[in-house]
Amino acid sequence: MKAVYFNEHGDISVLRYGDLPEPQVPEGWVKLRVKATSFNHADLFVRRGMPGIKVQLPGINGTDCAGEIAELGPGVQGWQVGERVLPISHEVDWKAGRFDMLGENRNGAMAEYCTVRASQLMRLPDAVSFEDAACLPCAYGTAYHMLHTRGRIQAGETMLVLGASGGVGNACVLLGKIAGLRVIAAAGDDEKCRRLRELGADETINYNETAVDAWVKEKTGTLLRGGGVDVVVNFTAGDTWLPSMRCVKRHGRLLCCGGTGGYKAVTDIPYLFMSEMDVIGATGWTMREQQACVDLVASGALKPVIDRVVPLAEAIDAYGDFERREFFGKIVVKP
Repeated sequence: MKAVYFNEHGDISVLRYGDLPEPQVPEGWVKLRVKATSFNHADLFVRRGMPGIKVQLPGINGTDCAGEIAELGPGVQGWQVGERVLPISHEVDWKAGRFDMLGENRNGAMAEYCTVRASQLMRLPDAVSFEDAACLPCAYGTAYHMLHTRGRIQAGETMLVLGASGGVGNACVLLGKIAGLRVIAAAGDDEKCRRLRELGADETINYNETAVDAWVKEKTGTLLRGGGVDVVVNFTAGDTWLPSMRCVKRHGRLLCCGGTGGYKAVTDIPYLFMSEMDVIGATGWTMREQQACVDLVASGALKPVIDRVVPLAEAIDAYGDFERREFFGKIVVKP
């Protein structure tokens, strides 16, 4: 089968496009014919190498996989070859300490075929295209879990989203508007801000021109005079963590599902206790939450933002744009 893969960890130069053996199908598993996958920041971390996580080599990225069942493993019942599916990307057993992630500690969907457990499968309605479906699991599933399950967002609240031009950021903007929130979206240039307003963001901040905490303070006032916003979404961390804390109003929430800008961050301790904010972490998503995202797309309420769709043979070039952040929304790959 054709695949984009790497034989060693490193920068983008280690990626190769070529032939690899098709994966074997163990008992209880299925082989999927990949119809579409998409890029996520996890792809970069896996390719570069992550301390404490053993990656199967040759490594194949691709956490998201929309496709058709190509082969059933021994003992699989209730599924048929040819069915359209969107598997949940992970298999987790918290009690046993097992976390098995497609495209992370086992080979993913940046190939013509991949394998998953039958227990991970979800049927994909005909009303949802493979391209749209391939955007949902990691980005939209994570955003749904962070906003609804962990963040408890409510209609009428105001939410600030940092890094709003990427996959998770777009998802937060769209899901926030569907839920009835006022959404402020922050991005790195005026063009991305314009596109975020087209998505429905009520206001935007170009953070390369205006500091987000200064903008919020000017618009809403100081903390002890009622200033700030109800919810701040920050999955970049690093240098953005401190100013994002200063955007949260008293008894507000700071939500975090990642650290794409760096894992070390400075905390404003006085602001933390004076605001009595909740700092809420979120990781992963459930089958129920993924189904909720699929249902929103099937109903027409949600349309995932796709920057472009490229064939597998051009995926490495597209990876370069992804690393340079020269995209808006999701980059989808079709083997």
